[in-house]
Amino acid sequence: MKLENDQCQCRTIHDDKVMEARQRELGEEVTDDLCQTFKALGDPSRLKILWALEYEEMCVCDLAALLRISESAVSHQLRLLRTLRLVKNRREGTILYYRLADEHVSQLVRIAMEHISEIK
Repeated sequence: MKLENDQCQCRTIHDDKVMEARQRELGEEVTDDLCQTFKALGDPSRLKILWALEYEEMCVCDLAALLRISESAVSHQLRLLRTLRLVKNRREGTILYYRLADEHVSQLVRIAMEHISEIK
């Protein structure tokens, strides 16, 4: 393979398929958002938080007890999940309760679980 002007000079076998795929390409912003979402799901603590919130809303202190990590560490993870719109919260007095942002978050986790179950 020969490089000219930092471009790969390899052949294209199916130009029509390449052009169709380019028309379906994701924009940079969407690609970045997807990458951030999957990166968030790739952290064990965040994934455990999402799995726990799959069943019911929970407060920071209960999530910390469940994960056996500090409330500060849980708050940090929840802040990131909230920024990515994966969780929402509500205040009841001095306590913040967290829940999944919507059914799509639940579906993402469940589909991944189904996928790894099929592999094994």
